[in-house]
Amino acid sequence: MPAEIAIHFFLTLAVILGACRLVGAAAERIGQPRVVGEMIAGVVLGPSLLGRFAPGLQHELFPAGTSNVVLYTVAQVGLVLYMFVIGLNFDVNHVKERSGTATAVSVAGIVAPLALGALTALPLLGLGGFFGSGVTPAMAMMFLGASIAITAFPMLARIIFEKGLSGTPLGTLALACGAAADAISWCVLAVVLAVHRGNAATAVVAIGGGVLYTIIVLTVGRRGFGVLGRAAEQRRSVSPAMLSTVLITLMGCAWLTDVVGIYAIFGAFILGAAIPSGFLAQRLTDIIEPLTTTLLLPLFFVYSGLNTQIGLVNSAQLWAITLALLVVAIAGKGLACTAAARLCRVPAREALALGSLMNARGLIELILLNIGLQAGIITPTLFTMLVLVAIVTTLMCSPIFEFVYGRNRTADLSALEPGPRV
Repeated sequence: MPAEIAIHFFLTLAVILGACRLVGAAAERIGQPRVVGEMIAGVVLGPSLLGRFAPGLQHELFPAGTSNVVLYTVAQVGLVLYMFVIGLNFDVNHVKERSGTATAVSVAGIVAPLALGALTALPLLGLGGFFGSGVTPAMAMMFLGASIAITAFPMLARIIFEKGLSGTPLGTLALACGAAADAISWCVLAVVLAVHRGNAATAVVAIGGGVLYTIIVLTVGRRGFGVLGRAAEQRRSVSPAMLSTVLITLMGCAWLTDVVGIYAIFGAFILGAAIPSGFLAQRLTDIIEPLTTTLLLPLFFVYSGLNTQIGLVNSAQLWAITLALLVVAIAGKGLACTAAARLCRVPAREALALGSLMNARGLIELILLNIGLQAGIITPTLFTMLVLVAIVTTLMCSPIFEFVYGRNRTADLSALEPGPRV
């Protein structure tokens, strides 16, 4: 049995990588980041397209049960490794220099979506068929608000990387705002789940554990990695023992943050940010990043896409509600973040670019939505509608960014040059 699972997994992996390569290349040809193509490839391979036209083949490639568990597990490893690399290249200096802007945009990117999402949830709750039985108005308002407030943090990081913005003021500011928005959204989700389960301890553990973890890693952990970094720089190499130590710590942190309920990607990101810049951070990036982005990370996007069923939105009324949710999502996130940035005297093009980046939701929202669906907070209908919102807002990101900012990049070359990380 294990041998059969392994054989099937290799076939599945080949199909996934091939599909991501083809769809990713097509996405790049029309001006979208390759990561958007990988997201669409997941939907193509799932029940929405392949499952509709060739259900037998789709079931053969992605059968329910053990094979999907293996795919999910390997995808999570890839996601954790990638977010660790993003943390390694996170420029704390740029956040310190623009802390006021980062705070204002983060607050706007949370308060506005939560308020608009809460107001939108009430009529949906009245119509029926969108939230599970036993879901109170407060729970519905908080869940929908968190769904609209979420940012596709891994996808945001990937887009920033592909646009050459890693370590730049704009890229770092966007990552800081995205991290803060997602952290608060996950805290809101923890509260909703705690109320739904009748267990307040769930929310306390998630929020308190996340804050405590961040403080310890960025203080004690940073000093420990400073010693390791100096040793690596003296030897001008990262030994197998050093790499093993880092990976053991990384997987332990991912496990811990998953256990407390704030999701493994934040544990990995914070750990990466705790490693001081220099030889160790650069060598770890060189070692981990290539294989992670080309082999492991696509599995995360594809696995999430396999759980998406577009066909559930099948009436004019449902499409109208979906459009209304899309408008609310754009106003609550993209426009609110842009307005907050402009109030902080950020130039118009940079503010619009930041708003477009923050408005992308991607498959991190799918993770949140899957949790809500499995917990019985939302129905499959609302799940599908919010998936469509996630896809559209993510597709909007790159064209808007290139239109307002990307084509003028040479004029801002001095502002975009990566600075040293602290």
